[in-house]
Amino acid sequence: MANMTDILLVFSTFPDLDKARHTGTLIVESQLAACVNLCPNLESIYRWKGAVETSNEVLAIFKTTVQTYPALEQRLRELHPYEVPEIIALPAAQASAAYAQWIMQEVRTES
Repeated sequence: MANMTDILLVFSTFPDLDKARHTGTLIVESQLAACVNLCPNLESIYRWKGAVETSNEVLAIFKTTVQTYPALEQRLRELHPYEVPEIIALPAAQASAAYAQWIMQEVRTES
């Protein structure tokens, strides 16, 4: 039985859909995440090196586990084009039992 506290949602933004899709595919193929949702047409406003910037980005939401997160974070850092990539993990407070079990089955357990 899947424990809800084991499921993480990991957010990361990318400069374009092709890079997000490529990275997401590699992450899912390597079983570091069970799934990734790509949300294009995101506008980000942020401070970078002392200036306020605005960029169009793609938000990727990865579904993974607490145990697999360190390997997922490392791989995202390797693949990501940004100098300082956004990598934020939040625990899933609730999820259907069947969906949580599916994530646990599809994500590799060894780091």
